[in-house]
Amino acid sequence: MTARIYRPAPNAMQSGKGKSRQWVLVHELSAPRDIDPLMGYTTSTDTRQQVRLSFESLEAAEAYAQKNGIAYSVQAAHDATPKRQSYPDNFRADRKTPWTH
Repeated sequence: MTARIYRPAPNAMQSGKGKSRQWVLVHELSAPRDIDPLMGYTTSTDTRQQVRLSFESLEAAEAYAQKNGIAYSVQAAHDATPKRQSYPDNFRADRKTPWTH
């Protein structure tokens, strides 16, 4: 049983940083998923994949995994680079792309 510790990326549809500051521990799939013959749903006998734990820091997530004897791997956090642009820059004469109105 292995787990993955990562920090989720912010939502692409919003400019805020909600739910992207906490570290998440999720268990990797240990058994393959099957297709239910009656309904066609995908099922699995592994219930650990339903558990998603959130932590305030990477150290807390690693400490939890070590305390409970869970093998884990850490994915590095991808921080977005801020793109600074002001509204008047849209009308500058030395723009890379010309104004088309």
